[in-house]
Order: sequence, then C-alpha cells, then structure tokens
Amino acid sequence: MDIIFLGGLEIQTIIGIYDWERVTKQTVILDIEMAFDIQKAAETDDIQYALDYKTVSHRIIAFVEGSQFLLVEKLISEIAHIIRNEFNVSWVKITLNKKGAIRGASDVGIVIERGAKSS
Repeated sequence: MDIIFLGGLEIQTIIGIYDWERVTKQTVILDIEMAFDIQKAAETDDIQYALDYKTVSHRIIAFVEGSQFLLVEKLISEIAHIIRNEFNVSWVKITLNKKGAIRGASDVGIVIERGAKSS
C-alpha cells in the first residue's frame, strides 16, 4: 500500500463547546495519511494519475476554516468523509491535535482511520 501524507497542517477554526470557544478561533493541527496507488503516476510521471496533495490540503483548509463544530469528533469525521469521497481515497488516517485544550498537556486530540487498508 502506498501512503501519501500531510503532516503538521495548522488551521484556525471555531471549535469547542464553551462560550469563549464559540467566538475565538483556535488552532487545530492535522496529520493525514491517505492510501493511494501511485504506480501509474510513477510509471507515466503524469500528475493526472497522482493524488494532488496540494488540492487536498486546500480543500481541507477551506473546509476547516469555514466550519464551526462543537466537537472535534464531528470535525475529524467530516474531514475523513471529504478525503475519501472527493479524492477517491480508499483509506485515511487522521490525527487531530487541539493543542493547548487541556492545561498541563502539550497535546490533546483524536486519531481515526476510515476505510479498509489494502496491502
């Protein structure tokens, strides 16, 4: 299985359940791994057969910046849905870090996998 990844993608958004979180943007940091067969792109050296990670990142940034979810669970699930459905990705693993959400913890967040891994 081939994996294309985006690491440390920092995006400002409204996320959270507390009153102050509904008016103050916070940073979420995404690490995204996507299963994608790169064989044809490698053979042809042609972008049309590749997963255009710049397009993926622009789509996710625009979506997250425009969102206003209460829960990170909802946000990360929606991101996975977009990647799998709009970019023909069979499997995705996403780590969402809501850095600073818990006093005393350097990192806090959630990791999900969607779809079937193939070998």
